[in-house]
Amino acid sequence: MKVMTALFGPTDAVERAEVLREAGASGVFTFEGPFDVFTPLVLASSVPGLDLLSNVAIAFPRNPIQLAHQANDLQLLSEGRFILGLGTQIRAQIEKRYGVQFDHPVDRMKEMVGALRAIFASWDSGERLDFRGEYYRHTLMTPTFVPGPNPFGPPPIYLGALGPRLTAATAEVADGLLVMPFGSKRFLHGSTMPAVQAGLAAAGRTGDDFEVVPEIIVSVESDRDGGGDHASTRMLLAFYGSTPAYRPVLDAHGWGDLQPELNAMSKQGRWREMAGLIDDEMLHTIAACGTPAEVAAHIRDRVDGVSERICLYQPGPIDAAALAEVVDSLTVST
Repeated sequence: MKVMTALFGPTDAVERAEVLREAGASGVFTFEGPFDVFTPLVLASSVPGLDLLSNVAIAFPRNPIQLAHQANDLQLLSEGRFILGLGTQIRAQIEKRYGVQFDHPVDRMKEMVGALRAIFASWDSGERLDFRGEYYRHTLMTPTFVPGPNPFGPPPIYLGALGPRLTAATAEVADGLLVMPFGSKRFLHGSTMPAVQAGLAAAGRTGDDFEVVPEIIVSVESDRDGGGDHASTRMLLAFYGSTPAYRPVLDAHGWGDLQPELNAMSKQGRWREMAGLIDDEMLHTIAACGTPAEVAAHIRDRVDGVSERICLYQPGPIDAAALAEVVDSLTVST
């Protein structure tokens, strides 16, 4: 099983990537947090033997041309090891933090993928760029701005999704699905995968050219998490659970009424109290917690029959020795 885990910033990206590779990670990813999502990957591209993934770059504040140049550069730097992962975020973040439109996010995301493919194709073939959509329009590509064919091919495009419409749309147009980390075995097999199959069928595709990558929140007891209490992981789950977009995961287990309660507390800044509402059953259902062997067992059970690649998502940098034990446990059992 391929195991990817996170880089948390640019200042130690190279050193951290080397440590993670030595611990057995097959790749590293970044997310839109306090730092730019692409800069650590540019730095980590100098470390051979690691796949690189933006997980995810928020799509709508960016233009397809801008994204295409960033992705093409990373594909060149990494010699074909880069995956462009894109996501929608939620309306409040897009409209209030980024200050851009969020209307029709599923259709807009599908069109963005089409625009990116048209741009990559134009650069590869030299043919005129002529993409005309409802949200994006690209009809000019003068030679000055053409990087030319990428010797490693265009980077694959993966989309992060949770709801059935975007999940199905991802299976229609993208190369892979990044399953949101706030999830569970029941939600993955009962909601996500049926939507994937529906999207593949609608596009006349098979699963052979489409990858599902589950992201799983992990809390290894040897991490700096407060031992068996997993305090920081409870806070992370409370943060996710407060967001209306993630209520379907809670609903799948009969916990949906907790979402508006967490949401109200978040608006009052009661973050530590929110963590206290994440009981042990919820913690161990949504997150893979415990010793490295227990974490690996949870992961195997959740993704069996779905994927041979997973992303480990954690509140802070995972201990390298613990990561090595998780990877070893997954390797031995597969």
